[in-house]
Amino acid sequence: MTQPTALITGITGQDGSYLAEFLLEKGYTVIGMVRRSSTVNFTRIEEIQDKLTLVSGDLLDQGSLMTLLREHQPTEVYNLAAQSFVPTSWQQPVFTGEVTALGVTRMLEAIRAVNPAIRFYQASSSEMFGKVQEVPQTEQTPLYPRSPYGVAKVYGHWITINYRESFNLYACSGILFNHESPRRGLEFVTRKVTHTVAKIKLGLADHVALGNLDSQRDWGFAGDYVRAMWLMLQQDAPDDYVVGTGETHSVQELCEVAFTHAGLNWQDYVRQDPRFMRPAEVDLLISDPSKAREQLGWQPEVSFQQLIEMMVDADIALLQHQHR
Repeated sequence: MTQPTALITGITGQDGSYLAEFLLEKGYTVIGMVRRSSTVNFTRIEEIQDKLTLVSGDLLDQGSLMTLLREHQPTEVYNLAAQSFVPTSWQQPVFTGEVTALGVTRMLEAIRAVNPAIRFYQASSSEMFGKVQEVPQTEQTPLYPRSPYGVAKVYGHWITINYRESFNLYACSGILFNHESPRRGLEFVTRKVTHTVAKIKLGLADHVALGNLDSQRDWGFAGDYVRAMWLMLQQDAPDDYVVGTGETHSVQELCEVAFTHAGLNWQDYVRQDPRFMRPAEVDLLISDPSKAREQLGWQPEVSFQQLIEMMVDADIALLQHQHR
């Protein structure tokens, strides 16, 4: 059997780096698409960079996508690239739409033109549920996005289904709930908390400013979730799956676990700041991942507490290394 080849957009991101590691272990040739930019950050993939083929391409430029597919002939494409920070989507709604919504169409069109046999994975998001219409959320839950990011992800999700049904492409959407890791960007609340806990522990900060402490999310470990992405593309027929833990935790719980792990009392250091409240808040996101469990045989292996403690430990180690 020939070695399978996967193209990953967004390879320098959290999910892209974990997926690349996972696929390399499976014996794949891994092609990573990166935008031509003076600020591309390769930190997350630096340990595996010599095993990857990094190529230039852009979801805003369909020609570059077609060239990539022709040159590297991937058997699988994982579209993880997006403008993925929700607050930024309010400041850059048109750009968010161009990348996160229309970028999906450009990639699907490129696949249709170059090789319709390529299997395609689209990174959909629990933010599509937004103002939730039912709890917990399944693959059938009506979508009601509450941010330009969520709206763009709904477009990407439905255009994937549309191409699957219209052109018989093997195209799947993974509706992933919040997934975190030590590689999460500092702008995300989980990493903001664990990184600041580490700073407080080491005497480098004295408080953390947060928005809504009652906001609840279904948080899992990114390393578990990339396994689900791969499993989706190994089935006999393409389908869409909700991926999550089926548990929900508040931002306050996140603070309690993180500070306690560092031997600190969260109430001494957490301050609420109205600047971090969203224009339209998403209330209760909680997955029902039973379809993924039954059809893919997937379930998460890292618990919420293990995840947060892992992130605190990693941030303490990171800061100690930086301040040696």
